[in-house]
Amino acid sequence: MKRRLFASFYGRFDRRLRAGTNRLRADLLGDLTGEVLEIGCGPGSNFGFYPPAARVTATDENAHMLPHARRAATAAAAPITVAYADATDLPFANASFDAAVATLVLCSVPDLAAALGQLRRVLKPGGSLRLFEHVRSERRGIARLQALANPAWGVVADGCRLDRDTGAAVRAAGFRIESETPARAWASTFALPAIVVRARR
Repeated sequence: MKRRLFASFYGRFDRRLRAGTNRLRADLLGDLTGEVLEIGCGPGSNFGFYPPAARVTATDENAHMLPHARRAATAAAAPITVAYADATDLPFANASFDAAVATLVLCSVPDLAAALGQLRRVLKPGGSLRLFEHVRSERRGIARLQALANPAWGVVADGCRLDRDTGAAVRAAGFRIESETPARAWASTFALPAIVVRARR
């Protein structure tokens, strides 16, 4: 029941979030081609930004998100297949994707290192990793508040953690960072510190 409610709530929240992040998503995803994996696709927030040359496999671990994502896929320019999958145990062969995408999902996977390890496993050598993730603030006071808020926030936000150092985790997983740019995850007047990462396997 809780996951069903979160899927319903997130759809409403996501519409506001997209208004502040459309340009960022277009820049991050608009040049992808070939076989693309997206984990934690939610209601399909990114689908409108994939070009026709991308063949997208979009997954989510919350089954209640999948009907929303499938509806969004029908309006996308790229061919998109939506499926259930756990990001920490992806059901795909090694080196089967040209690119992998995660946006505002690595905050909530139970095991961040395992999810990044799976992404690296299914990417082809030299394959591209594209991330847009909210992260721990570099300002000590805000980072402390994020840590204090985590227990309650995780309950209402499907396990989301506000204070992950995702950039460091990407490096620890063995990816080669091409760029890491500070950003903000916006929803109306609400914003979280975030990063946009381009990396290679």
